[in-house]
Amino acid sequence: MGNITVKRLRPDAKLPTYGSAGAAGADLYACLEEAVTIAPGETAFIPTGIAVEIPQGYAGLVYARSGLACKRGLAPANKVGVVDSDYRGEILVVLHNHGSAAQTICSGERVAQLLVTPVLTPEYSWADCLTETERSTSGFGSTGK
Repeated sequence: MGNITVKRLRPDAKLPTYGSAGAAGADLYACLEEAVTIAPGETAFIPTGIAVEIPQGYAGLVYARSGLACKRGLAPANKVGVVDSDYRGEILVVLHNHGSAAQTICSGERVAQLLVTPVLTPEYSWADCLTETERSTSGFGSTGK
């Protein structure tokens, strides 16, 4: 796929980085003028100070960092953020505190990971019926019975 072009929007912004040679997602860093404290049950918008140019046919998916989620109870409020290929604004990470203690995010801290992936964009059309399957309309845990 090649390189992703990144625009620095704030002087202290950091480029996304990979934690290891096999990492699928690149770490996104908080870029804050001052630390942000997120109370239990609350949500905060954390700026990264960057905008990215995702190629057409791809999307950037913003996922939780496992350590931040497991150890501190902080994860993206929308579970997975989607950065469309035509979006050129700042990447904001919307962190929700699922824990029982306030958590403070400092500038330069890794707050999420960005995974760039191909996207299919099929056309949708109406139909009077769908093909039959063995499962049919069974859902919501029906395959585990």
